[in-house]
This record gives sequence, C-alpha cells and structure tokens, in this order.
Amino acid sequence: MEKEESFWKEMYNNGQTGWDIGSISTPLKTYFDQLAPKNIRILIPGCGNAYEAEYLFEKGFTNVFLADISNVPLKNFKKRVPSFPEDHLLHIDFFTHKDQYDRIIEQTFFSSFPPGKRTTYARQCHHLLVPGGKVAGVLFDIPLYDDHPPYGGSKEDYIPVFEPWFDLNVFDRCYNSIAPRAGSELFILLEKPAD
Repeated sequence: MEKEESFWKEMYNNGQTGWDIGSISTPLKTYFDQLAPKNIRILIPGCGNAYEAEYLFEKGFTNVFLADISNVPLKNFKKRVPSFPEDHLLHIDFFTHKDQYDRIIEQTFFSSFPPGKRTTYARQCHHLLVPGGKVAGVLFDIPLYDDHPPYGGSKEDYIPVFEPWFDLNVFDRCYNSIAPRAGSELFILLEKPAD
C-alpha cells in the first residue's frame, strides 16, 4: 500500500489530476437523481475529490462512504464538506477492505488499474456488495495509455472482466457525457446475483 499511496499522493500534490473534471459527471448525476432510498450504503472507491459524494450528501443520502489509498483527496473533501461524517472517510486499500454495501460507484477508479488487475477489482466489488447490490458508474471507452493511468479499454475488453461476477443490466455508451468526453464513456449498471 505504501508505494501506491506515495504514487497517488505525488499525483495530487503535483496537480496531475487530468481525470478530475471539477464537478459531478452528468451520467452519475442523472443516475443519482432517480436513486432511492436515501439510507442505502454507498461506497465510492478511489474517490479522489469525490464530487459525487458531495452531491449525494447534499441530496440527503446518509450512508455514503469514501475510500482512497491517498489521504490527500480525503482531506480536501473534508475541507470542502466539513459536515460529512469523519468515520465515512476511509483511508484504505480497496482490495483489503471488508464491509457490505448496496452500491459501489465507479468514476475513473477502474481506469487506474492495468488490465491484469481488473479481474481482482471486479471480484472485490462482488465481495463488497450485498446480494442484489450494484456497481454503477462510468468507464472510459477509448484507448488511453498502456504504460500509466488512466489505462484504456473498450466494452469488448471490459465485459469478460465483469461477466463472471455480475449480471450486466446496462453497459451502453453514455448519451449525456460532458462535451470533452462525448463518445468516449460507457455507463454501467452491474448487479450481483441474489442467489
């Protein structure tokens, strides 16, 4: 964890956060606007500056948890949203985390892993979700980099990663991406089977 934490801390401290659009993404805002009930347990792993969590918290969601391997974005978030519960800010390695959630929100975290680590991500999401729980969010659908994050990929690359663990309820091109990302994002809604 130490090496990973050091890498991401340096990225944040040097302002190398090109994935950060400075606000909640439109596809996630649209999804959150129809999400209920407001007491479901939501995890946002690799949360970064967590504009999604800020939006959910302002909308009255009471069980939102932020996880990041770097404490820099968690501290930034706490300064921005001082009333957010301190014990919902998790400075952890996602892959060793143990708990249960109804939703896991994906927003650029997946693209921080090289393809060889993505199956481990899918399996960990499966373990952290209750039966019937869902992974919802956005994946890049474009070749990005193959030697450093954000790593790229396509729907065809991603489906084999998730299919063993989830029912793929939605896996479609986003219709409401922000202009710079138009045509390069997929919205996913993946459900852990109830049985």
